[in-house]
Amino acid sequence: MNKFMRQSLRRVDKLDCGQIQHLFTDLVDENELLAMVTSSIDAGMIICDIDHRILHVNRPMSRIMPIMRNNHGDLHCWEIIEESDIADFIKNSLKNQDTVRDREFVLDISGRTIILRISVLPLVSEGSIKGSLIYAEDVTRQKNQEAKLRRAEGLVSLSSMTAGIAHEIKNPLGSMGIYIQLMQKMLKQGGEIQVEEILSYLDIVNEEVDRLNSIVVDYLFAVKPIDSVLIKRDIHGVLKELVDLIRKEMEFDGIKIDCHVDDYLPPIQLDEKLMKQALLNLIKNAQHAMEGGGTLTINCVLKEDHIVLSIGDTGKGIPAEEREKIFEPYFTTKDTGTGLGLTVVYKIIKEHGGEIDVHSKEGQGTTFWISFPAPQEGEKLLTYDDNPEKGVIHDV
Repeated sequence: MNKFMRQSLRRVDKLDCGQIQHLFTDLVDENELLAMVTSSIDAGMIICDIDHRILHVNRPMSRIMPIMRNNHGDLHCWEIIEESDIADFIKNSLKNQDTVRDREFVLDISGRTIILRISVLPLVSEGSIKGSLIYAEDVTRQKNQEAKLRRAEGLVSLSSMTAGIAHEIKNPLGSMGIYIQLMQKMLKQGGEIQVEEILSYLDIVNEEVDRLNSIVVDYLFAVKPIDSVLIKRDIHGVLKELVDLIRKEMEFDGIKIDCHVDDYLPPIQLDEKLMKQALLNLIKNAQHAMEGGGTLTINCVLKEDHIVLSIGDTGKGIPAEEREKIFEPYFTTKDTGTGLGLTVVYKIIKEHGGEIDVHSKEGQGTTFWISFPAPQEGEKLLTYDDNPEKGVIHDV
């Protein structure tokens, strides 16, 4: 309601019939405009008052979600929703004063599977809560398109990995073939057998067998679905254990560890073993980049609704032309290794619902940034924190 109407309502007893009729017409027009706007958007909306009773339901909501179609009367907003899981979710969120964004539900309606994304948000005016908004989107098509894109990307990645593994296997097989032929030649010549020489050849063959096994193991890990067990854990503890593990080795290489972790990070769902594997891989890469010593920087803080973890070094950096390829299978600048290390890191981070990016400048170092969505179950519509220590950064 605009300022003019509010002022008119305060002095309605002084208005004549014509002015009241004009004011009433403006209110009807504004209400019709609001109804037209809310009905024209693709998302469903339920607007309720401070007691969670329904003020308005737009037309798309009845298409998106199974709801009662008769007069909603004086009902609470969850009472018109026929899907019990969604109704309970909305009821609990409002009763607990939780703000929840983008919670997804999978429904089977008339033999068709649909995916709904629902948010429960406060309606705030002049610094106080006046009600709530239930916002629902049908994201089925979007999810299907994302799945098709992932499958297409998977096929491209598989083709690249197949070519890469063929190349990686070819080298040890060629080396093994050469030394087997040399041993065959020695045996065919007869006479005194040079045992020491044959044993040295066999050692080389065994090394190449181990190399082949390593290639296959890494390949299988990269292509198979990860068997992760996600448990709510404090990432502060995981980082502390990692730092304790690498501290002596880093000191030996002349590398200083500078680690800062926010003490007030919420716990996140993670597989501790896999996460340590991914982070240790990044740390080892940083170590190799600082051959003459340097500083390994590890930071982990809460930024808005994400936990952001960074691992940086003061090494040689990554050339710009290589930066876009580092997560690709079998891309490596090292003389040894399969080139699957960062591919595995990428896969593990994605398994945890995170994002990973890299920033690097030649001669100045490299920083990997990892972002995890922070849990929002405990987020309240109205919050107050009188703890003056919150946000203080502490050393691990």
